[in-house]
Amino acid sequence: MTTFISIVLMFGVLVAVHEWGHLVMAKRAGILCREFAIGFGPKIFSFFKNETLYTVRLLPIGGYVKMAGEEPEFVEVKPGQAVGLGMNEGLVDTIYLDASHPKADQVVTVERIDLLHKLELVGLQDEVSTRYDISKTAFLVEGQTRTQIAPYDRTFGSKSVFKRVLAIAAGPAMNFVLAFIILFGLALYNGSPTGESVIGTVQKGSPADQAGLVEGDRIVSVNGDETTKWEDLRAGFQDEAGKETTVVYERDGQETTTQITPKIQQQGDQKVGIIGVTNETEKSFGTALETGVTETWRMSTLIVGAVGDLVTGVVGVDQLSGPVGIVKMTDQVADSGFSMLLTWTALLSVNLAVFNLLPLPALDGGRLLFLFLEALRGKPVDPQKEGLVHFVGFALLMLLMLVVTWNDIQKFF
Repeated sequence: MTTFISIVLMFGVLVAVHEWGHLVMAKRAGILCREFAIGFGPKIFSFFKNETLYTVRLLPIGGYVKMAGEEPEFVEVKPGQAVGLGMNEGLVDTIYLDASHPKADQVVTVERIDLLHKLELVGLQDEVSTRYDISKTAFLVEGQTRTQIAPYDRTFGSKSVFKRVLAIAAGPAMNFVLAFIILFGLALYNGSPTGESVIGTVQKGSPADQAGLVEGDRIVSVNGDETTKWEDLRAGFQDEAGKETTVVYERDGQETTTQITPKIQQQGDQKVGIIGVTNETEKSFGTALETGVTETWRMSTLIVGAVGDLVTGVVGVDQLSGPVGIVKMTDQVADSGFSMLLTWTALLSVNLAVFNLLPLPALDGGRLLFLFLEALRGKPVDPQKEGLVHFVGFALLMLLMLVVTWNDIQKFF
């Protein structure tokens, strides 16, 4: 149950932060955001605030921000249709598609209506045509559903390319920010590794503990190879899994030689040697800030490199992991403690950011690509063609998701 709650909260935070980035920048650009959703499928919980419906949905596999103008309006008023009008200070602020609605101030038959540019309705009542001005924040009411109208200047397409790029790029950007905040906070709380070959903690019962190493010992050499940096130490033991290794360490100014047999640990397809120690740390705002930046950058370059290996064929699709694999790995990481779970969350946040920035249809990167094309051409790509490309891209992504999920299931069993 603890693992399940950890997974739900972790994915919820990752998705919420990503979509919040989209929402904030879209609202700053003046775009009407109809819905901010965490998950897909039936609604579990919802509330309406500041023009936006906030929802939590049943399937925790993503989220979205529904911006006006990105897709056709799902509520229409057509000529010849009888509607009820709710008036406020001379403006129509509510259009009831059920003309008999008890809150309607008057009922008219629509002759002409423009909810996009002119914001007017010409209605026929007792064979007399009357023109009504419509409020920019008017609502269409159909049954229990209230939908705010979106004048052209509140739609996604009405904004400059720069503002639209900001609204789309803000999602992945917030995932990078989240990763930095997590890593900065961990470094501030736990301390930042010094990078020198000095031991910070020794795990009880580990090979290092059995060899007599303690906190503060400086590893001088491993099998005769000098170690001045922590990476030297890690590299020295990595290929010595299960082998007796000669280690020289310094304590209180005196050097001592001992024998350590590194424990075998499986990492992917490799077996590496570990001795159960961590690097010495120091706590300061400056080092924590540096650690947050460098670790976020390191994670980003690792993931970009992995994507490059996939594209060039170095890594096959059969080696990819999907939701099942991530859940399994999260279960393992959660057993290692809260700090490790937070580090794993930061890595997944960076992974989500990089993946979404790939120039593939249906992803944020694909949408940004179309915006860059629009900037180069001086006019937008045909919306129908763009929509078709995104639809095909989404179908291919779902197919890829099925493939990697099948890979995960095979590995699991």
